[in-house]
Amino acid sequence: MAEPLLSQYGPDVPQAIARMVAAVHPHFAVDAFLMDALAGYDALALMPRGKLIARALQRHLPPDYGEALRILLASINQPHGRTPGLSLASFLFLPHTVFVAEYGLEHFELSMQAQHTLTQRFTAEFSIRPFLQRYPEATLARLLEWTRDPSEHVRRLVSEGTRPRLPWASRLGAFVRDPAPVLALLEHLKDDPALYVRRSVANNLNDIGKDHPALLAATASAWLEGATPERRWIVQHALRSAVKRGEAGALAALGFGASADVVIGQPRIAPQQAVVGGTLAVAFDVTNNTALPQRVLVDFAVHYIKANGQSRAKVFKLKTLDLAAHETQRVGKQISLAEMSTRKHYPGLHRVEAILNGRAQALGGFELTMR
Repeated sequence: MAEPLLSQYGPDVPQAIARMVAAVHPHFAVDAFLMDALAGYDALALMPRGKLIARALQRHLPPDYGEALRILLASINQPHGRTPGLSLASFLFLPHTVFVAEYGLEHFELSMQAQHTLTQRFTAEFSIRPFLQRYPEATLARLLEWTRDPSEHVRRLVSEGTRPRLPWASRLGAFVRDPAPVLALLEHLKDDPALYVRRSVANNLNDIGKDHPALLAATASAWLEGATPERRWIVQHALRSAVKRGEAGALAALGFGASADVVIGQPRIAPQQAVVGGTLAVAFDVTNNTALPQRVLVDFAVHYIKANGQSRAKVFKLKTLDLAAHETQRVGKQISLAEMSTRKHYPGLHRVEAILNGRAQALGGFELTMR
């Protein structure tokens, strides 16, 4: 069984940071720092642990921000003894970015240089956001410069740090209301050579589409003109949530009609009496109901029962069908009913629907029971 992520961010993290800082700053009070950094540490979640360490650093580094930052940045090249293969290996430098965000807002240039350095170790997507809020024009201008940076980590920061609804971070209200400044940056990254950056661009567009569906559809249509396969992938990935929501603009941008003139037949959901920890197979026929070819985006949804007895749909991707006149194709997929960190199962009747060009059509259901 995989090691829980939080256990990878135990007391050894502040201990490693203490060794690294002491190596470049011999007067660092290691014991006092660790006493502060570990006070209540075990009860905290991941991000609060990073903040606790950052605040302990501030108390035990020189009071001058510039001098403290110089020491902190000098320390990042020191041996830390942490296993590189850990899922959270780069999170060692989370407290460093928190330090910049919490104590560097009055020192724009020093802090921007620090984030340029730190994001190449651990993403500065969280720490850049207070600067976007305090200094929007200056920060956007610097991010525009960074769209041409040779480091893919710095270029990704441009996109990821400006996501209006970045997970684990506060929303950027100004960009939720008006994403035009963000789109201007993404224009420079839509053909980035790194998939790492392109995936971030797609996720940013997906965020924008939650508040501005028409703008997302218009941007997608414009980007698809003369698009390379790589840019087409960005657009398809950016439209994934809009397609699941059945938004006509998103579907049209991808070349699908607002509705599919097809017939669903021979649905099979097995087993009808499913158990948590088992598997479920869903299959059905899709028949073109016209004498003309049709292209149909086919998915299916399971309406999972929640703890409160309500249900919530989870969409599973199937495939795109190019159907000749009156042609029938069978589609299907097997899914796991195992407990997951992102989904807990509850007993009850679960409805299943086919999703055709974003439109739902009932397939049936299954009864889920505990083992």
